[in-house]
Amino acid sequence: MNKWGTLLMAVMLALTAAACGQKPTTGEVQPPAQATTGSGAKGASEAPGTNGASGAEDASKRTVYPLTIKDDSGKEFTFAQAPQRIVSLSPTETEVLFALGLGDKIVGVSNWDDYPEEAKSKPKMGDLQGNAESIIAANPDIVFAGLSLNKNSVAKLNELKINLFQTYPKTIDQAIERVLLFGLITDTQEQAEKIAEQMRKEKQKVVDAVQSVTPERKKKVYIEFSEGWTVGKGEYMDDMITLAGGINVASDLQGWKQISEENIIKANPDVILFAKGVPGLEQKIRGRSGWDKIAAIQSNNVIGLDDNLLARPGPRITQGLTDLAKAIYPDLVK
Repeated sequence: MNKWGTLLMAVMLALTAAACGQKPTTGEVQPPAQATTGSGAKGASEAPGTNGASGAEDASKRTVYPLTIKDDSGKEFTFAQAPQRIVSLSPTETEVLFALGLGDKIVGVSNWDDYPEEAKSKPKMGDLQGNAESIIAANPDIVFAGLSLNKNSVAKLNELKINLFQTYPKTIDQAIERVLLFGLITDTQEQAEKIAEQMRKEKQKVVDAVQSVTPERKKKVYIEFSEGWTVGKGEYMDDMITLAGGINVASDLQGWKQISEENIIKANPDVILFAKGVPGLEQKIRGRSGWDKIAAIQSNNVIGLDDNLLARPGPRITQGLTDLAKAIYPDLVK
């Protein structure tokens, strides 16, 4: 199994473990100050000295600190100022941070981070679970990570008083919201909104392209991103298939699951999608006993997708959505 197969498997297994439940904890980047009240993030995007609409447009996009906000694990943080030293333990978070123009503030990334090119030269903080010693040495204000961190890694980093902020979007819309959230935390809201708007446009272009597909004409889709593993309901890959006008044949499952080869044969998908960076995956899919009878294989609709775009729900995920939709409906999505 190559780098991508290993990475995807590691993420999936950790997410499966995380689904068993992690208790929300509390912690702060700085001791809590007098935060403003309100739902969601406590604090505002209105700059000091402005009064609502009377402020300049650029000032209205500045984050007001202290900012109190919860991550996806339920842990609460209060940011006294924008983080100046950032560690990322996930390729997705790294892509978001670089897209926001924060490359100079990133002091460490995971061993898997390879995009953008600048990420390759950043100090390495270990695998997706992180190396505590390396992280401590980097002296970060905040560590951004996905919920793929297992509970032991989370406990260890929390014990060391490392400010660990976890996010894991389950839909494309949540991926867009994460960009905006990181923009709020890091005082890069203007750039975050530009990225979010582009993502919204790319998503809507796909939705518009497949809107003419009636329910009885929707194609059945099977996706395999690591050998023997697929995705059911409740994850962003399932959302991608739905947005692209397809029907996920594994929608009776929840989350990331190992496949039943017999059930896939029974489901008889019209299209099979796979991570093309996993060596030999296409041959294994085509060579499974009885799979030669599947409609997708008989019609040669077995299509590889870019691993980075498929596996990372960051700023490029809507490009991945476009590619996925093209693979399902090549005559509709251009």
